[in-house]
Amino acid sequence: MRLNKKVSRLIARERVCRVATAGSDGKTHLVPVCHVMAGDKIYFGSGNDARKVTNLRENPRIAVTIDLYSEEWSELKGVMVQGTATLIERGPRFKQARARLYEKYPQYPEEAALATSDSVIVEVTPTKVFTWGFD
Repeated sequence: MRLNKKVSRLIARERVCRVATAGSDGKTHLVPVCHVMAGDKIYFGSGNDARKVTNLRENPRIAVTIDLYSEEWSELKGVMVQGTATLIERGPRFKQARARLYEKYPQYPEEAALATSDSVIVEVTPTKVFTWGFD
């Protein structure tokens, strides 16, 4: 699914998004993550033992939300992307996504380094997009 340019720019520009997952037991999990975009896909890193990764191994469906709050409610804006997640555990795709994350977030290598020994990169492929506040 192709994202329109305004939505892609919002996702790419913002520093944090919220990611919702659910395991096979249906229990939901919602956490903030630092993300990057490449093409129409969203990427973020995680420890390979994190609850969101455990959930995605059981159920690859995912939702990602980015919103901009304003006290002037007519200016509220946001996007929710529903999609499927692929876990990238090694190889060139892992290295490319990690390089993009490290470029966007210079503190990443020092504060939360992503290594194939204990981390994964989550690739989100959008299947449905909901927006609000876009003209």
